[in-house]
Amino acid sequence: MNSSPAVKQFPTLALTVICLVLATASSSLAGDLDQVLLAGADRVELAQASQQKIDDVVSQTNGLESEYKQVMKQIDGLTVYNDYIQRQITSQEKELAQLRVSLDQVGIVERQIMPLMIRMLDGLEQFIKLDQPFLLEERLGRVNRLRGLMERADITLAEKFRRLTEAFQIENDFGRTIEIYKDALVLDGANLEVNILRLGRVGLYYQTNDASSTGRWDSTSNGWAAMTDSKARNQVRQGIRIARKLVAPDLLLLEVPAPEVAK
Repeated sequence: MNSSPAVKQFPTLALTVICLVLATASSSLAGDLDQVLLAGADRVELAQASQQKIDDVVSQTNGLESEYKQVMKQIDGLTVYNDYIQRQITSQEKELAQLRVSLDQVGIVERQIMPLMIRMLDGLEQFIKLDQPFLLEERLGRVNRLRGLMERADITLAEKFRRLTEAFQIENDFGRTIEIYKDALVLDGANLEVNILRLGRVGLYYQTNDASSTGRWDSTSNGWAAMTDSKARNQVRQGIRIARKLVAPDLLLLEVPAPEVAK
């Protein structure tokens, strides 16, 4: 049986349709794949952007944590320092309160100590007048200057007291030193320039430059007594040389006043 032309053409048409279908399907698959790839690339970019944000947040968090720790250390240091300052302030407040009390008592102390200083000065003047008559002008002049100082309002009480105790110290030092100085004495109606030898407060002697006249202070008669013994004159001359540091210190055999019995 012979096939008709329509039958012969069917396979070719069917094949063409199949190819078109396959081409269409392939084109559709290719489009879908591109979309999938594009979507994957977008997700990768989104993931990278998200990771960058996360890294930025972590970095900021680490920075804030470090800054927080530093601030906390500063706070701890300031807390310790504030406690120290507060203790100092408390101590200073106590000292201030004590100073206020002391200032309130200054007037009372001044009213009490000034009369005491005047009595001390009077006692010093009396002591000098009753003592052996060495450097009288200098010593009494010091007392007079102190009296003038006591009347001055521009001198503090502490300075007045310091100057007074300094005068007492000078008088005290006279008892431990040896001294030679020149003076003019009236002896037997004649003015003589003599060398005065002071041996502490134990003895007071005079001798002229030529050693023709020698004597000592006699506290019993309250006057000068001549020394005629040659040995005594030589001892006074030796004492003068010792006081002038012309010879080494040595033992001196000289008359001294007998100690008075305390009354």
